[in-house]
Amino acid sequence: MAAGAVSAAAITGRRRVYALVCAASTLAMVALMAAALMPGGFVASDLAILLLFAFTVPWSVIGFWNAVIFLVLRMATPDAVAAVAPFARLARPDAPIAGRTAILICVRNEDPARAFAAVGRLMEGLAGAGWGERFHAFVLSDTDRPDIAAAEEAEARHLAARCPSTYRRRTSNEGFKAGNIRDFCLRWGGDYQFMVTLDADSIMAPDAVLRLVRIMEAEPTFGIVQTLVAGMPSTSLFARLFQLGMRLGMRSYTLGSSAWQADCGPYWGHNAIIRVEPFTRHCHIPRLSGSPPFGGDVLSHDQIEAALMRRAGFEVRVLPEEGGSWEANPPTLVEFVRRDLRWCLGNMQYVRLVGMRGLLPGSRFHLLLAMLMFFGAPAWAALFALIVWRSAAGAGQGPIFDPTLGPVVLATMIFLVFSPKIATAIDVLARPAERRSFGGALRFTLGLAAELLFSLLLFPITTLAHTVFMLGLPLRRRSTWTGQVRDDHAVPWLLALRALWFQTLMGVVATVVLLASSWEALTYGQFGAAGMLLAVPFAVATSLPWLGRAATRFGLGRLPEETTPPPALAAAGLPALTLAAERRE
Repeated sequence: MAAGAVSAAAITGRRRVYALVCAASTLAMVALMAAALMPGGFVASDLAILLLFAFTVPWSVIGFWNAVIFLVLRMATPDAVAAVAPFARLARPDAPIAGRTAILICVRNEDPARAFAAVGRLMEGLAGAGWGERFHAFVLSDTDRPDIAAAEEAEARHLAARCPSTYRRRTSNEGFKAGNIRDFCLRWGGDYQFMVTLDADSIMAPDAVLRLVRIMEAEPTFGIVQTLVAGMPSTSLFARLFQLGMRLGMRSYTLGSSAWQADCGPYWGHNAIIRVEPFTRHCHIPRLSGSPPFGGDVLSHDQIEAALMRRAGFEVRVLPEEGGSWEANPPTLVEFVRRDLRWCLGNMQYVRLVGMRGLLPGSRFHLLLAMLMFFGAPAWAALFALIVWRSAAGAGQGPIFDPTLGPVVLATMIFLVFSPKIATAIDVLARPAERRSFGGALRFTLGLAAELLFSLLLFPITTLAHTVFMLGLPLRRRSTWTGQVRDDHAVPWLLALRALWFQTLMGVVATVVLLASSWEALTYGQFGAAGMLLAVPFAVATSLPWLGRAATRFGLGRLPEETTPPPALAAAGLPALTLAAERRE
């Protein structure tokens, strides 16, 4: 057991209580929906609505109770992080570092200048802290474009002149990212005790990396420590609103879940530290039998690697506080959906892996949650479609839902979905220093309102995209893992229409049906219909560079890093920090 850790019996008790309250809350919501469906009798379509609703509720209930735990800890304890993750406070910040650590950054057709510059700054910072000889950078490339490969080689020569580093490019991206890292482990892993995994868009502060190494050296039973990755400031309106919501939601979700996850936490694939020897020995993911998409190489490797590390007897921990760990979010809706569908494809392979022999219950739960995140999309889409169909088929035959209980169900579900963000917002507004870091109470409240509206419009767009994608999975015969467009750019109307025409068509159909049916139908279907109907203008508007810059100057969606830029981000020359500084001046 880690020093200062809660006993296994206490953790088991927490998990049982958490499971009990989640199950009870889910049953209560299903019972409430059943009561709301009673007017006019309970017919077959009512049963279908109830079953679909029951499938969508658990994810929201889990988030709600994590938010409750977060608020209780923040309000009732002097140090909420120490209460759920004692190891975060026990590693001495001045402790000497004995082991060697590899800094890994995996790239595939990315901007070489950006990726190599980030690694170079990190390595120079580690050297400046006096520990440069304990670290070595590895740029692990799976790039298959000759022009980018040539640029990588040039950047690699510059990096080698600045710091201890190795550049390696594979001619085949066998195994995708997991295969890339395994190749490192087999070739160089024996020389290092730890490895810090980074993505091409990752930035980590040197002190954050040193903290991770000291935690691992102080806790020999730890196999993986995952940081809470925050979105870095952006001048894209889409990214600003999205990452404000992610910042608020992930703060409460991560801290709250750490209270019961404890030694069986998740791994998100980057901005984390891993103990190399057990990872190499125990965490190799076999190639799945059969052809893609459910067979072949595993795309979403991270949660499986965490499960295998835990099966081997090593703890997987999350550091549930922000600090020195960032990533860039997609700058447009089109890029966001593209990334989301890639994750969806990877998570669906967990169907083949969740039953692996010897996995701990907590690990299986993480895999089920990862699948539920996407399996919930067809359920939501079918639920919406069924309500629209009932509205059209039963126009003039009385309400679908009880006039009193129906709105209660709708309002409660919206509250449950947004509860992690609401919990963090309450915490921010209750603390003067936090309010100021987000731009003040007024700007923060305006940003929160804009983000909630943004999320209401975004949800049906992504839900339909996931649904169509999943329905087409049996027809796929190839799995790919490509680079991303990370720079801000305007999405042309034609491109948005090509990417989102089906959402637009379904939005038109749903709107016509709802308007022709009843006010009740419009009440329950307005959010879904509006998001789909406005998908194209939503994608275009949130991508406009001038609108994003205006939001940045005003402070809409401001993050703490824009108020007080950390040195690691200031050195990156982010345009959002430049615009924020102009306003401060």
